[in-house]
Amino acid sequence: MRSAAALLALLLLSACASPLFDVGRTETVLPLSRAWIDGRIVEYITTDISDAAMAKMVGANYVPGLADVINLKPGRAPIARVYKFVGDEQISIFQSAPDPVGPGNKDLGYSPLWRVVLVRWKNPAAARELRSEEALLAAEERNELTLEVTTIVVNCPVTRSADGRSLKGVR
Repeated sequence: MRSAAALLALLLLSACASPLFDVGRTETVLPLSRAWIDGRIVEYITTDISDAAMAKMVGANYVPGLADVINLKPGRAPIARVYKFVGDEQISIFQSAPDPVGPGNKDLGYSPLWRVVLVRWKNPAAARELRSEEALLAAEERNELTLEVTTIVVNCPVTRSADGRSLKGVR
């Protein structure tokens, strides 16, 4: 029975590596984005979004079920916050990132699922670049901006870190 379960698990895990594709010779090119995390830039891709309008705008899969992770038991939801500036004044800010990128990740708080928090400067003329969640929350405390926590969830895995480490196959 155990060997049958192990065989089934192996088959399920290898399902993504279908023999119908010529592994290593086929590739998908996806739009790359950048975000700040603790003063460092990381690169990521966006594949899925729970909001139809945002998914259409970005060209990602519309997956309304992603928003269901918000309702999981606190502390158990595999979700973090991404701070999105509504006026596109700057790139987003992530709460966490894999450290290092890849199978050696030691940041157990990292998740590729992000709950979108919209950032609005109260005085757009005073906007400046913020490079960390800490700097953003300090600006909020000084009443310079507002944060709107939404029910939008996006799947944006980090693919490369500032130190150049990346997932296998990323170039």
